Amino acid sequence: MSFTIAIDGPAASGKGTISKGVAAHFGFAHLDTGLLYRAVGHRMLAGEDPVAAAQALTAEDLDRDGLRTADVAQAASKVAVIGEVRAALVDFQRAFARRAGGAVLDGRDIGTVICPEAEVKLFVTASPEVRAERRWKELTGNGFDVRYDDVLADVRARDDRDSTRAEAPMRPAEDAVELDTSEMDIETALAAALAVVADRMPGDQG
Repeated sequence: MSFTIAIDGPAASGKGTISKGVAAHFGFAHLDTGLLYRAVGHRMLAGEDPVAAAQALTAEDLDRDGLRTADVAQAASKVAVIGEVRAALVDFQRAFARRAGGAVLDGRDIGTVICPEAEVKLFVTASPEVRAERRWKELTGNGFDVRYDDVLADVRARDDRDSTRAEAPMRPAEDAVELDTSEMDIETALAAALAVVADRMPGDQG
């Protein structure tokens, strides 16, 4: 069975955790497409041309240490506005989406550009302040010395860059179900997402 679930949304909205939970629940494969851009950004910070890095990206690049740092996140957002980078990564994402056994992809343009025919589309969001607090707690919990105000500024800058870029701007697909997690804990958010997916599943698989 080929069944695609597209989950989009801004940074620290909870889409990654929800995507992993949905994939685990239904036994689907999961792809954090943001890792593709982080991997390209990581290689760019090391001195490579971002387009060449995207064209030469391998699965091993997705497992490298340091992809979750704030610097790499900013680099990922910057390379994501480059049309040639996005084009180099589209085929990989689309092939993953239609693999047998079902797939969950999370990112910023999955439901609008990568998989417009996805059987389920979710757009997970939360207020910038809530998302900044989540990211700040994650970073400080991992030993990074960062200020909340700086994280909030970064979140807002990324939102602006991701939603106004010429290539595949971040926005909900017209047929996406929007899920605001500002007032939700992860269990509640995941349950809401699972309910949406189960309602669209064929037969009794939900």
